[in-house]
Amino acid sequence: TFFFFLNKSPTLIFGGTSSDHMDGLLYPAKRIPPLAKSGIEQGKASQNVTSSKVDPLLKPSMETTSGSLSSDFKQKVVNILLKYSSGLWANALPKLYQDTYQLKFPEGVLNNLELLSDVCTVDHISDNPKKAILYAKPQGHIDENLNVSEKVQMRDAVKATAEQQYEESKEQYPESMTVPPLIIPAEGSLSVLVVELNNTNEVIIRYVGKDYSSAQERMEDEMKEYYSQNPSVPLVQSVSVGQLVAVHVEEDAWLRAQITSVEDNRIKVCYVDYGFSEVIEKNCVYKLGKQFYSLPFQAAKCKLAGLEFFCDDPVLVKTVESQTCSKIFAVEILEKSDIPLLVLYDTSGEDDININATCRKALYDKSLELHLQADAIYKNVRVTSVSSDGSLYCQVPSKGLSRLSEMLQKLEDYFHYKTSEFNVSLPFCGKICLFPYKGKWARVEITIVHSSRALDVQFMDTGTVASVKVSELREIPSQFLREVIAIPPQAIKCCLADLPLNTGMWTPDAVLWLRDTVLNCPDFSMKVAKLDGSKGTAHIYLFTPENFPDVDRSINRQIINADLWKHQKDVFLSVTPGGISSTKVTSETVSAPELGGAGPEKSFPDSVKPALERSGAVPTPDMPPPLPLSKLGEPMDVYISVACHPGHFVVQPWQELHNLEVLMEEMMLYYSMAEERPANIEKNKLYAAKVENKWYRVIIKGILTNGLLSVYELDYGKHELVSMKKVQPLMDAFRKLPFQAIIAQLAGVKSQQWSEEASVVFRNRVEKKPLVALIQAVNESTNSWDRKIVTYLVDTSLPDTDIWIHDFVSQDLVEFSKVN
Repeated sequence: TFFFFLNKSPTLIFGGTSSDHMDGLLYPAKRIPPLAKSGIEQGKASQNVTSSKVDPLLKPSMETTSGSLSSDFKQKVVNILLKYSSGLWANALPKLYQDTYQLKFPEGVLNNLELLSDVCTVDHISDNPKKAILYAKPQGHIDENLNVSEKVQMRDAVKATAEQQYEESKEQYPESMTVPPLIIPAEGSLSVLVVELNNTNEVIIRYVGKDYSSAQERMEDEMKEYYSQNPSVPLVQSVSVGQLVAVHVEEDAWLRAQITSVEDNRIKVCYVDYGFSEVIEKNCVYKLGKQFYSLPFQAAKCKLAGLEFFCDDPVLVKTVESQTCSKIFAVEILEKSDIPLLVLYDTSGEDDININATCRKALYDKSLELHLQADAIYKNVRVTSVSSDGSLYCQVPSKGLSRLSEMLQKLEDYFHYKTSEFNVSLPFCGKICLFPYKGKWARVEITIVHSSRALDVQFMDTGTVASVKVSELREIPSQFLREVIAIPPQAIKCCLADLPLNTGMWTPDAVLWLRDTVLNCPDFSMKVAKLDGSKGTAHIYLFTPENFPDVDRSINRQIINADLWKHQKDVFLSVTPGGISSTKVTSETVSAPELGGAGPEKSFPDSVKPALERSGAVPTPDMPPPLPLSKLGEPMDVYISVACHPGHFVVQPWQELHNLEVLMEEMMLYYSMAEERPANIEKNKLYAAKVENKWYRVIIKGILTNGLLSVYELDYGKHELVSMKKVQPLMDAFRKLPFQAIIAQLAGVKSQQWSEEASVVFRNRVEKKPLVALIQAVNESTNSWDRKIVTYLVDTSLPDTDIWIHDFVSQDLVEFSKVN
């Protein structure tokens, strides 16, 4: 693959089909000389051409007469017409004259073409005096000594030749053809190459993939072969703005280009598959063969999400250019439009880096950044959150913290009556929003989007991570956006020096002790032991006011001396009558992101209060009611979540899928905010388990010796292996909805051992699809999740035909089956 970045200058990229790029002229049938077409286009194109001066050889006159046309002017006209042996449309002559000699064509000549009769032959084709074809007399005139019949025959022959030449030229070099529009790739694993940018709302990209960059490479190989094997391919004699051409570039490469301006023999072109422009000589421009019109232009524009408001900021543009140009990124498409809205990700390292969010840091006010110094001591430090690995976030008094407090107060005053006008309609990772907490607004950055209703955020100024509802977020009003974004995050990530000990992960008791000790005191002193720039973490010693600066009495030493590092089994934390006790607040809890107030309170945001109030935060042994089924033989809309083979698949009731989605979101919101509890693990008991980024209702099927658990997802019918640390008690609030997974067997086929081939075909036919079930039998069980049904399945997606899956299985799958 090769990329060209020669003489880059501000780029002109066109959207839509190539009909938007051409002049769109309709040529009269069988009247256009083959080479006159470019002249006609020249007559229409006017943009991006240098202004012309008046020809000094013309005599000043209010009217143009034969006597006012100098012999030099007429000779220039002849020179132009000699290039078009088959004739030139008269109305194309002024533009060609101007482009060739940089002089203005005299007014009035087109209205009286007989003024040129002594140097050319004028063939009028209508009553319109301008509607004529001009032929240079040295090559194109008709001998006046011929008789009338001979003149007519000769003129007809010239016209017929012109028509034939034009049709042949149009067939091989169809300049009026259109290029199909570039289709934005479908959702999936997408990558783009960033070519260049004018601003963050005009980033030039090329999609990477089979139908995009790979197809372009094939086309360029074909162009190289075609033009090397056809040396007779003509140069473009007459160029016009918007014209598509083939350009011969270095190393025998050929590229498609579009002419954007013309000046003498130099032409400015935009390489439509790369997006940059270059000024080249006219002798590098060739006719573009018709076979090279089929591939859409590969250069496209996009906007970078989250940076639209600052699109022309020079510092931001420079940062984005240095971070992105000539590099390939994974991409998330947020909006598909003429200029799609994208988020770029660098996936080359261990962690995916959000490029949009990284570049946004260039907007920070450097004077408000806090740079800790090794061995320095800081007072009046607040610990705002503690993570389960013992790391913590601190706030240090600073100019940035004061500015933030003032800014949040402005927002509070502004939002007093207007909050509903600023609901977030398009959440995406890296977006900065506002979140209401304890009567004040806090800045949050979206980290994970779980669904259209729920997402994870990190509080920029406390380090706290929380799951919240999309409806609770607010956009930053545009008049405050620059000021809000300019303030760097005020939470500093730290860890206690000399910790953790050689005990592996911190125990729950150690984490809870640290939280209970430091989150209740807003006035710590902190000494920086060292700075870890690679991880952005400060190793510190933390002191209460009365113990500073005695290291032996620091928080570091106290937690070492405390008997907190023994991993205990089957430990449940106490619960107060009012709900979660003060020791249950985690780094995942929203803990006092407000600034300048009293010490942090231990409370949950509004997004999880309903679940807490319903549950009382106490697990109960209650089982959900059994899932109601339709009567035997009656249709029931279902969704197939798992399909192993016709003898075992899992259905979910279609009508309950929305309720299941709501339950899953509530579980995610609750468990991401609640304290991690060491659970008393027992087989065949109900729990909540985290699989990837979601929480599921599960039953424990097996306990493995390596700390893993075999669990069965009661709503989806899947078996998973999860870490014991990712299992929590199932709260009563989440036991009300019946378990949604129903184990099923296909009716109408013989029970047998299904081959792998048969299983794959069946799975592809029904899994992840909505179907209609007609239950024939129910095998009840003591546990609702062990209940099984025998059912027919019907695919009703076709407008006129219902497909019974058992017929499909009987006819097409039995041949694959092998009975052991």
